[in-house]
Parts: sequence; structure tokens; C-alpha cells
Amino acid sequence: MDLDPVRLRLLQLVQEQKTDLKNLSLAIGRNAAYLHQFVFRGTPKILAEDVRQALAEHLAVEEDELRHSQIPTRKPRSPNQRDDVGLALPDGFLPVSEIDVRASAGYGAVHDGLEETKATWLFPDAVVRYEFRAQPSDLRMITITGDSMEPLLSSGDRILIDTSQKVPVPPGIFVIWDGMGLVTKRIEHIPHSDPPTVVIRSINPEYQTYERTADEINIIGRVIWAAKQF
Repeated sequence: MDLDPVRLRLLQLVQEQKTDLKNLSLAIGRNAAYLHQFVFRGTPKILAEDVRQALAEHLAVEEDELRHSQIPTRKPRSPNQRDDVGLALPDGFLPVSEIDVRASAGYGAVHDGLEETKATWLFPDAVVRYEFRAQPSDLRMITITGDSMEPLLSSGDRILIDTSQKVPVPPGIFVIWDGMGLVTKRIEHIPHSDPPTVVIRSINPEYQTYERTADEINIIGRVIWAAKQF
């Protein structure tokens, strides 16, 4: 689902205050999955007044920031963001947006209209449709930061994600929102787990493996291609 301004603001506050949706849910007297379901599954559709008041008090913000009746204006486009309308594409090529991950990481989501395009990549039509087996509108390019996936992926490498692939079967490398931020990890579903649980691994052995239930993460998409720096 597309995230509305209230949900986006809530995720921004979560990151700013270095907490997560699970602990915030518990802090306001709700079950651990309450805010995850609100943000990513649309249940409930809007925050009840008592929940909104509790969140505002706990996060030390004005209650109106979390009120659905007041929709903030969209962030203005950056000066270097181009309007591609009217530009002709070379025959046999399809455009893929490279997005500023810093604009998405705070929200843990990649959605049209809620991301900032920093560049456009052109891929051969046959590669997209027959090798990637993807629709161009589902593809996004982002830049890796950090060393948790070294030596496979290094800081500065670019990865292509298919946002239509959100189920970790078979296991693979995914971009996910893990409750604290947008991360790239190897994800594997634990068979017969109840509730459904995934193992989240880094390739760099200096980083710990951890587990999350399906309700605690939001899978943005599967990594299907990478461009490495040498």
C-alpha cells in the first residue's frame, strides 16, 4: 500500500528517536504488531484519538502531526531533478529510476511520488523482460551504504531491486525495513515457523544474524542485479 503523510511522519519520528514500531506499540499499551499493521497493512485505517494522543505524548510532538485530517504538502522537487516528459528513449531500451535512498530510508518504503529520482538508467528491453523477468515500473536502483554485505556488495555499489518480489521464497538478498531503517540483507524464511519468521543475515561475519517475525519487517523488494565499483 502507498503510505500516507501520517504514516510517513510516524516512520520518520521512529527513526529520529532511534526506536522501532514494536517498542513504540508496547509503549502506548498496544500489542507488539499494532503500529506495523497500521503503517504497512492499513489496519486500522486511521489512528484512534486515544492512540494519537498517546503517540504524541510519547514522541513529544504535536498531536496534529499525526492527525489524518491535516495532510502536509509534498516536499518540493530538488533543483537537479529533471522532468523526463517529452524525452525520447533510444529504440529497444527501457528506463529505470535510480532513487536517493536517503529520501526513502527514513520511511522504509519505495513508492511512486514518495521518492526522489537522482538519475535514470537505460536497460535493453530484452534484458528487463527476459533476464530480469520484470516490469520496468517495478524496478528501482539504489546505492549500498555500509559494509555489512561485503565482500559481495560494498559501499558505493548500486543494486537493482524488483519491488514486486516481496516473499523470501526462495531465499535471497532483499532490501527491507527492519523496524530501524532500510537495510540490504540475505533473508530466509524459517519453515513451519509460527508466527512466520525470517532469518536476517549479513555476509560480513562481523555482523550478527537475527530473526524477525513477518509482522516486524517490510520487504521492499528482491535484489536482482548489481553494478560494482573496483
